Amino acid sequence: MIFRNTLLLPFLCMITINCSAQHLADKANDFLNSLTPELKAKAQFQLNDSERMNMNYIPIERKGPTFHDFNEKQKEAALNLLKASLSAQGYEKSREIMDLENILYMMENKTTEKPKGKSYRDPLNYHLCIFGKPSANDFWGWRFEGHHISLNFSSTNGKIVSSTPSFFGSNPGIVHIDEDKGKEVLKAETDLGFKLINSLTPSQLKIAVIADVAPGDIITGNKRTVANIETDGIKYSVLNVSQQKIFMDLLHVYISNYEANFAKSFMDKIKKAGIDSLYFAWSGALKPGIGNYYRIYGPVLLIEYDNTQNHANHVHTVVRDLTNDYGEDILREHYKEDHHK
Repeated sequence: MIFRNTLLLPFLCMITINCSAQHLADKANDFLNSLTPELKAKAQFQLNDSERMNMNYIPIERKGPTFHDFNEKQKEAALNLLKASLSAQGYEKSREIMDLENILYMMENKTTEKPKGKSYRDPLNYHLCIFGKPSANDFWGWRFEGHHISLNFSSTNGKIVSSTPSFFGSNPGIVHIDEDKGKEVLKAETDLGFKLINSLTPSQLKIAVIADVAPGDIITGNKRTVANIETDGIKYSVLNVSQQKIFMDLLHVYISNYEANFAKSFMDKIKKAGIDSLYFAWSGALKPGIGNYYRIYGPVLLIEYDNTQNHANHVHTVVRDLTNDYGEDILREHYKEDHHK
């Protein structure tokens, strides 16, 4: 899928850099150094600023400059930073979700008497914020956020140490108009969820299905912390081999959005906490087109998927590290080390 906004299109096509060729901090500093003093002041925050944990995924007013504010060099630097922070899959998914803003604009202006302004559905209205001073040694973070995307990164020692919470959404879930008809940005998340739930036996379904009606959204929303998630659903350890394979394929779809080194470390952490300790829970219909929800939950991980809005054609997904969202666990260790020096 191609961005229709020609202001951004050239840069999305030209970025082919190797993420391992340069530290993430260098890319963040390249971005900051490309900005005017006014834009830099809008983009950079103290590490302990409350804005760093102000995650949201709906169309609201946000802090931080957008692609509307950037010249060509600044756009390129911003996208270089985004690409270095994600896998190729995650970066492409981000691009496609941004492009859905064009489709939403067309859809809504065909169906409403009072058209919504272009600024409400806008593929350039995505904000970048840097928290702290990007450094190969010090702790710092950054966020890329707009409608249906919230990506929160923390880094120290030249590597990403946290990429959660991370939110990807898709409206429409499946495009039904114009040349993009049939496009489904979060297709793997949807298809594998249905494949897993429909692979279960009747007795397993009684355990896995926790409600006949799906919740109207992911239950954690944009909450700062996750608490009181019930360990209901079916446990990985009681699935058969083929079901476990589907489960792991689904898990990898989410983890594979991250930059390769972080994805490996996060998966290692999940495995160390115990794959057998993960639960899969489902609510709602067992077939597409009717509201449905699922989650994968365990000692360190929560994944949520919800597709209930707009006649079950509006998907929300989120990944949370229950011990290290926003890099908090590692940041505490970082402060302890500084205190003892």
